[in-house]
Amino acid sequence: MTVRVERTFELEVSPENVWEFIADPEKRASTISVVADYEQTGEYSSIWHIKLPIPFLDTTVPVKTEDVERDPPRYVKFVGRSSALRVTGEHEIQETETGSRLVNRFTVEGKVPGVERFFKKNLDDELDNLEAALREEAAA
Repeated sequence: MTVRVERTFELEVSPENVWEFIADPEKRASTISVVADYEQTGEYSSIWHIKLPIPFLDTTVPVKTEDVERDPPRYVKFVGRSSALRVTGEHEIQETETGSRLVNRFTVEGKVPGVERFFKKNLDDELDNLEAALREEAAA
């Protein structure tokens, strides 16, 4: 089973300011609650060390993450690969009359039992974290 989620945020922030946040791999990683650690490996690549509370994973899993498509300040797509899962994330920024619309699309394919069930149950909460971080940064 593959988990797919799409969520759109309306933000009273310029597309350029949204881009500054969303195009930064470390800022994206920091909003995800299961990311226990993060290391930058290149300009657009990193390793997210995730800790999932599922029975078959009692250790942190390194997820090699790389931006595979970038169209500043409009679009970024990243792919993360590990022994436990594959995740694809897309962030599309659209200008609106009052600021920006951010369209977020995520696909998670589990390779270990329980991964997809975890993300099906929790991906909306993770997107809530992303939205809260964007709003907090915009207010700063």
